[in-house]
Amino acid sequence: MSDRFDDAYYRRFYGTDGAQDPERVGHLATAVHEMCSWWGVAITSVLDVGAGMGMWRDWYREHHPAVRVRSVDISEHACRTWGHERRDISRWRPSRQYDLVICHSVLQYLADDDAAAAIANLAAATGWVLYLEAPTAADLALRVDPARTDMDVHRRAGAWYRDLLDPHYLQAGAGLWVKHDTIPMYELEAPPA
Repeated sequence: MSDRFDDAYYRRFYGTDGAQDPERVGHLATAVHEMCSWWGVAITSVLDVGAGMGMWRDWYREHHPAVRVRSVDISEHACRTWGHERRDISRWRPSRQYDLVICHSVLQYLADDDAAAAIANLAAATGWVLYLEAPTAADLALRVDPARTDMDVHRRAGAWYRDLLDPHYLQAGAGLWVKHDTIPMYELEAPPA
C-alpha cells in the first residue's frame, strides 16, 4: 500500500493541479481550529494521520507554533520527504490522546477491516475532536472532480462510516466529529442522536 503514495502520486493529486494545496488546507485548518476554540477546546496537541505533504503540520507551525503536532503517514516517500513518523493507523494505536486528530483522505484507501480498525484507533487517540475527510460512494459518483481526485479507492456508503464512528463521536458537521461526553452541543448544532 505505501509504495502507491510515491512522488508521482503527490505530484498528481496535490499542489496547484490537485484537489489539495497549502492555501485550501490553510482555510480548512483555520476553520477547524476556530470551531474548536468556539467550543472552548484549547488545542495544545494535534495528531495528523496520513500527513502526506505536511500541510496541516506546516499551518500549525506558522499560525500556532506552541501546538505540538505529531504527523504520521504510511508512505515511506512521505515520511522521508516531509519528516513524518511511519505508522499504519489500521495497526498502530497511539499511547496517548490528542486534543485534535486529523484524518484527511485516508480511510478510503483501506480495506473494510483495516478501515474499521483505523477508526477504533482514531477514537482511542481523540481527546476532543476528530476532523475526518473520507469520500463516500455518493461523493465519488456525484461530487468530486475525477480529474483531480484519486478514484482508485474503496467506495462505501456514508452509513458504513457512521456505523463505526457513532459509538465514539457525535457528528457536528463539516467533517468535525466530537468525542462523546466532551463538548456539550446545542440541539441544532448536531444531528439528533
